[in-house]
Amino acid sequence: MRDSPDSPLTVFLVFLRLGLTSFGGPVAHLGYFRTEFVERRQWLAESAYADLVALCQLLPGPASSQVGIALGLTRAGYAGGFAAWLGFTAPSALMLILFGLFVAHRDAALAGGWLHGLKVVAVAVVAQALWGMARSLTPDAKRAAIALVAACIAVALPNAVGQIGVILAGGVAGVLFLKAAPVSLEKLPASRISRRAGVAAIALCLALLATLPLLAEASGRYVAELVDVFFRVGALVFGGGHVVLPLLQAEVVPRGWVSNELFLAGYGAVQAVPGPLFTFAAYLGSVSSRMPNGWLGGLLAVAAIFLPSFLLVCGALPFLEALRQHAGARRALTGINAAVVGLLLAAFYNPVWSGAILRPADFCLAALAFFLLLAWKWPSWLVVVLTALAATVI
Repeated sequence: MRDSPDSPLTVFLVFLRLGLTSFGGPVAHLGYFRTEFVERRQWLAESAYADLVALCQLLPGPASSQVGIALGLTRAGYAGGFAAWLGFTAPSALMLILFGLFVAHRDAALAGGWLHGLKVVAVAVVAQALWGMARSLTPDAKRAAIALVAACIAVALPNAVGQIGVILAGGVAGVLFLKAAPVSLEKLPASRISRRAGVAAIALCLALLATLPLLAEASGRYVAELVDVFFRVGALVFGGGHVVLPLLQAEVVPRGWVSNELFLAGYGAVQAVPGPLFTFAAYLGSVSSRMPNGWLGGLLAVAAIFLPSFLLVCGALPFLEALRQHAGARRALTGINAAVVGLLLAAFYNPVWSGAILRPADFCLAALAFFLLLAWKWPSWLVVVLTALAATVI
């Protein structure tokens, strides 16, 4: 069956194939997108794609998913944006919910070597992400200092308030002490979203960010708390998938929704599936100790964590040029990115390292997995599977 190149169905099918095959994390996803939409389908020019990526780096949330939403919006309007998100997100979300249903409430399984292996491989994956982000986002002394201070604060204040404060402080430090990154002169194709609609989308996002905590507190219902937590994390996390780890851990583990063991095992498992890392929310919603969990909890959590991305992309597209040309915004982003490296460093220490490296064999296994990922460039899903098997044998 042939379909119009501008139809939401075409957008959905293209992104569904990417959602089933895009392994390797956000940077790899952006490479897959470039190959598919710039080289193969020629939906947009190289410079326009680079500008779209730059816009999504300015916004909180998962950069690769936001680029996909933006491509769908510019290709087929609002329905195209939703189709792009659904196609790219659904495969990994469904896989992680199934995994969550398998491991939830199986306390005996937590002693198994394969599940401990998932926690160990998370050490290697986060270390690889930390290595790559530090090299690109903290190449000089000022940005490295911001990252180090951010890491110390995040370790001392291991909660959502401390981590959001670190991000905001990084933006302020960027405005005060850093230089703005250069910006290209090429422009994106005209957005299909009006400025009025963009303002409405941003206003709705801010209104939900302000009212959902009040609603959760007033109702006392777990569903309201669940939506509030995942929406707030999706609206405030900068730096992409790996940086969502400390914010989610600070929200769901202290509340008793998910144990630290299940949290780290799920973070290891999410490396073995294609698509965006933010679908980790689907796993957390499915394994929660509160009702609703299972399928309903997983779907609610993944919808809540991605909703801010959709609203922010809709709000930012009409104002892209003005935002990109604003030197203060670019300086703030530079500082925020440095602080994000510090957040990831803090998360690497706790809970990732402290929860997984319990004996010398764990250290050796994590070091080997890190070597396979960084030096030999093995695919992450293969390293996850092999580490789980090796932990079982040990």
